[in-house]
Amino acid sequence: MTTTLEPALSVRQVLGLERVLAGEPEVVAGAGQLDRAVRWVHVAEAADVGVMLSGGEMILTTGVLLAGDEEAQVEYIRSLHRAEAAAVVLGLGRAFPAPPDIMRRAAERCGLPMVVLHRPFPFAELTEEVQSRLVRRKFAAVSLSEAVRTALTGLITSGAPLQSLLDEVASHSACPVVVTNLAHRVLATSGERSSVDDVLRDWERISRQAGGSEGDGWIRAELGGRGERWGRIVLCGYRGDAATGRLLADRAAEALVLHRMLGGSVHTWEEQSAQSLLTDLVSGVVPARQLLPRARAAGLPVNRRTFVPLVVRDGDPAELDRVLRLLGLPGLVAELADDATAVLLSLARDQDAKALAAHFALRLRTETGGGRTVVAAAEALANWDDVPTGLREALHVAAAVADTPAGQELPVLVHLRDVRLRGLVRLLRDDPHVQAFAERELDGLLCGAGGESELLPVLRTYLATGRNKSRTAQLHHVSRPALYRRLEAIETRLGLDLDDFEQAASVHIALLAHDAQQGR
Repeated sequence: MTTTLEPALSVRQVLGLERVLAGEPEVVAGAGQLDRAVRWVHVAEAADVGVMLSGGEMILTTGVLLAGDEEAQVEYIRSLHRAEAAAVVLGLGRAFPAPPDIMRRAAERCGLPMVVLHRPFPFAELTEEVQSRLVRRKFAAVSLSEAVRTALTGLITSGAPLQSLLDEVASHSACPVVVTNLAHRVLATSGERSSVDDVLRDWERISRQAGGSEGDGWIRAELGGRGERWGRIVLCGYRGDAATGRLLADRAAEALVLHRMLGGSVHTWEEQSAQSLLTDLVSGVVPARQLLPRARAAGLPVNRRTFVPLVVRDGDPAELDRVLRLLGLPGLVAELADDATAVLLSLARDQDAKALAAHFALRLRTETGGGRTVVAAAEALANWDDVPTGLREALHVAAAVADTPAGQELPVLVHLRDVRLRGLVRLLRDDPHVQAFAERELDGLLCGAGGESELLPVLRTYLATGRNKSRTAQLHHVSRPALYRRLEAIETRLGLDLDDFEQAASVHIALLAHDAQQGR
């Protein structure tokens, strides 16, 4: 739904009305000010009408009280200028057969549009039409204000996310909507995707260049409360009149401030922005090249950079972001699915990406006090288009690390080569051939519907310990003779010889695949 108001009438538009054209209007002064908004229309013959105005009025007069008094004519124009009238329209005939030169020059000096009507014209018809249009517009403004406020309040009370609020604002404004912090970093956007991308492509420059002005439809409203500003919402390229855009921006700002008060700090919005971007990169639904403007607008350096995708299982995004800032490393942090937190480092080409990633991982383990904190990493990437693949690789490595037995030592920074066979099997776990292989190899120990024989844990431990019988018996709290009987039962059910390396390796791979499929 797109909601627009009838544009405010300008002097130019009033002069273009059919009823006015019948009076053969001629602009004799202030031609460069015809886009002034007309707030109201008055028919007034009083010489001191200026004291009764509040600004924005178009004055219609025959000038009967001004004829023959040039001083009064000049003062009349000056008083209208002081009162910030929109324009003065003089009907020729009764008092002035031609445009009075003294009034014309005074109006030109003041920059006040002065219009003369060469044919008799019923002023009442003009005031009726203009007033009715203005009243309709004011009524529409009130209706729009209430509609927007009601819709946004409903979303907030229902617990809707920030994105839903911005989508509602964009549906009314029909232009890109951007929320930023005070450093112009983009926190969230809404609107037609291609239009948003056009705005973000050079966001740093155009947002600062626009400054505080609201030209070209750039309308902004500050976000903050209790004397503190913390961001702004911007309507980018709004095509309606400025008053309508200002109303929409103000209503949106009110709602966003309330949303923040009820739902958390502005930093949560920054996290949501990073999460949306990294999630889109990982999914691959949107080509990486199309996401480049969003990354740049979010504050990530992207020109001539080296990108290092990292993933930490069960990591605290706030803690990871704190360590990044502590080390002065630029990057984005976001929690993705399956309790995995991704970090996308952006480093200068002349920096040692491998050393900095390892330094980050070591510092994170130190700061969190977690002896088992492991950072999964993809190889450093020089091309932005390779980032999605790198993120997926880091996620894969992190998942493989999670499958690593508790007793196995891992480096603080783990790459694909470090997870070896376990990583390969996890990468292939969804392949139908691998699934069929696992079912076939373990069939004697699987009970159907995902169930397992009590012997399967014994086999898992036996293979994980490198077929160490003493260690396996110890871990399962059984005697060695009891363990031998269980191993014989496993061999019987599976029809294999565990002392044969190839057979043991085959069932070990099948067990790794089975565990990966079960999310173990």
